[in-house]
Amino acid sequence: MLPTSDLPPGRSQSDFIDHEKRFIIMLFMIVRGESMFDIALLRTFEAVAGLSSFTRAGQQLNLTQSAVSAHIRRLEEQTGTVLFERNTRSVALTPQGQALLGYAKAILRLSEEARTLMKGNSSGFHLRMGASDDLTSTWLPSALKKFQDSRSDRTLEIQISNTASLLESMDRSELDLIIACRCRGDQSGIHLWNEPLRWMVGKTPLDTEAPIPLAVFPEPCPYRDAALAALAAKNCRWRIASISPSLGSLTAMAGAGLAVSPLNSGSIPAKLQSIVADEQLPRLPDVEFVAHVRPGLSEENALLTRSVIDWISVNRPKLNT
Repeated sequence: MLPTSDLPPGRSQSDFIDHEKRFIIMLFMIVRGESMFDIALLRTFEAVAGLSSFTRAGQQLNLTQSAVSAHIRRLEEQTGTVLFERNTRSVALTPQGQALLGYAKAILRLSEEARTLMKGNSSGFHLRMGASDDLTSTWLPSALKKFQDSRSDRTLEIQISNTASLLESMDRSELDLIIACRCRGDQSGIHLWNEPLRWMVGKTPLDTEAPIPLAVFPEPCPYRDAALAALAAKNCRWRIASISPSLGSLTAMAGAGLAVSPLNSGSIPAKLQSIVADEQLPRLPDVEFVAHVRPGLSEENALLTRSVIDWISVNRPKLNT
């Protein structure tokens, strides 16, 4: 039965006895992706309603204001009604929006429970985590293995991709935690640590007369952006020699002497040399590593997420910078 705090105004518990069967059906449809209500849209709706602000909701959810507006517009199209009264000063729920809010809170809470049960993790806590390839190809897996071994009732599911793709997955409520890097000026995420960017080169000397060949991750990428900005500031000539989402491919290109790759210091394999700067290559800035946490986590998963973040911060390699 629904908690009283989740009921729309003017409704009693008895009004919802017959509706619980509908909730069960609805939840299975949500898990299977068949519900008329997109979970990501409901999360945005709940945030805007709670904060009475599209801007603050976007900050909480790591979304742009235009993305928040698009979510609400799509939800209004799905429900066939106006959910908010908006003017230049305030945002308020309409009566229809107020009625939907109780259902939205219940659906969000119960769908999370349903997903956990259907994954077979009712005896423990399951965390869906995203990280970039440069972390998962180096020290992060061993740190997570030690974390999981120390907490047998906790399980981790890791998705590997670039930051932009991971944030899109979190937008769809497919990830609970992301560990990634960000560009200077980007304030999203919880700051964890800084790490120097370095030029990674093989043992073959670069041709100082030719444009600098670069091996880079696909756009959008903070490493790539920082490298190109630094080269432009020094009026260096350059060309893209290789683009790959794989750290192994980039280091192979650099190791073979085919390219130079801008990578964080923690990704340096023994076969490569790290150049801070020289006459041909400009100095690169530090990169910031951050955590993105999905709003609306259960209390247990919020604590688990905090534990993982603390564990990673403490157990990451300490670099000589």
